[in-house]
Amino acid sequence: MNPSPQTTSGFRHYRWIICALLFYATTVNYMDRSILGVLGPTLRDKVFHWTNEEYSWITVSFQSAYAIGLLVMGGIIDKIGVRIGYVLAIGIWSVFGILHATIQPAFGLIGFMVARFGLGFGEAGNFPASIKTVGEWFPKKERAFATGIFNGGSNIGAILAPLIVPLIVLKDGTHWQLAFLVTGAFSALWIALWLHFYRAPEKNPRVTAEELAHIQSDAVVVTTEKVPWKKLLPLKETWAFAIGKTTDAVWWFYLFWGAFFFADKFHLDIKGLGLPLVIIYIVADFGSIIGGWLSGFFINRGWSVNAARKTTLLLCALSILPVVFATMSDNKWVAVALIALAAGGHQAWSANLFTTVSDIFPKKATASVVGIGGMVGSLCSLVCNLTLGKTLKAGDASGYTMPFILAGSLYLVVLLVMHLITPKMIPLGDDLKPVKAA
Repeated sequence: MNPSPQTTSGFRHYRWIICALLFYATTVNYMDRSILGVLGPTLRDKVFHWTNEEYSWITVSFQSAYAIGLLVMGGIIDKIGVRIGYVLAIGIWSVFGILHATIQPAFGLIGFMVARFGLGFGEAGNFPASIKTVGEWFPKKERAFATGIFNGGSNIGAILAPLIVPLIVLKDGTHWQLAFLVTGAFSALWIALWLHFYRAPEKNPRVTAEELAHIQSDAVVVTTEKVPWKKLLPLKETWAFAIGKTTDAVWWFYLFWGAFFFADKFHLDIKGLGLPLVIIYIVADFGSIIGGWLSGFFINRGWSVNAARKTTLLLCALSILPVVFATMSDNKWVAVALIALAAGGHQAWSANLFTTVSDIFPKKATASVVGIGGMVGSLCSLVCNLTLGKTLKAGDASGYTMPFILAGSLYLVVLLVMHLITPKMIPLGDDLKPVKAA
């Protein structure tokens, strides 16, 4: 038996360094995917002269690859582990992110579809790897908060894109290529840091014995073999999570079509889009962290995990509901406030929804389950994007009314369905059977 690498003195909170690296990677992930959302109206009108339907094909290319990648990358990460699996994912998406800058106008549509496909496939590894890492490094009472923190990187990435892109790209689209090159150096630095700092907690000499005991305080002993999808797909718990992930379609709507909505309804150009989008994603960032903290607060007050997570999800759904009125005001700041509140609610929802996977499933299956659920969410988003591309017309804001109504009301319906499927969130053991309470 090998001796434990842990020291016995101090309580160094090393797990939060790992969480910071997850935050960093998620920030880069969302910078890469958000750049096109910010540049979209400019590229459509000034450079490539796409129609909205053609733009939807580009976003669908990303989402179809994302759906495939969630299944493939989730399985790979469960098999080879997060240390190498995460590096593989960020390496793929960084290469294809840079390739956007090489696309020539003559091949604009096809070129962007290919580049977005590769980007989507690589980016699909981010959340399966992150959720698996949180499950390995945090006890249940801290997981939603840790998830909320790293998930906040998605909003920081979405904030940085509208801040940086207008500084680089002119109103007529000049220098648009440079916008796709800014994240390559960040990715390379992250890979170096991850390989230096990351080892599994029980094998990491920087983790004290005291912290390891804290990390494993509610752990269930499991085997490490990969769980095949055929064992996960029949489980109602898998599908409860997957149904919850259909709300991803709303987030993709904000991310890929939000700038178009403000451009078409309020006639904002690339310079005018920056502040509204930044406000929306700053509020989303706070929502991610507060939502993750809130369910942990309930658990620390003696609530069951089931009650804490679902109560928080309900509060999130209620905060999102007012966005149905986003198109009804001619004041852009009213629309910004409503969408910002909904984006914050979504990110709080997402932090808790992701955490339910590590609450219920053994660690060896978490990345695969996140991949399956994410695939369902991506397919739902894909259908919605195709529909939007066919129905929305450039310069006409009236077509956004129904999408915002659906975006506001979906969460309450989804939460009800999830509760009917899993009225009690009973953890599954190593054999994927419910664990009986002691």
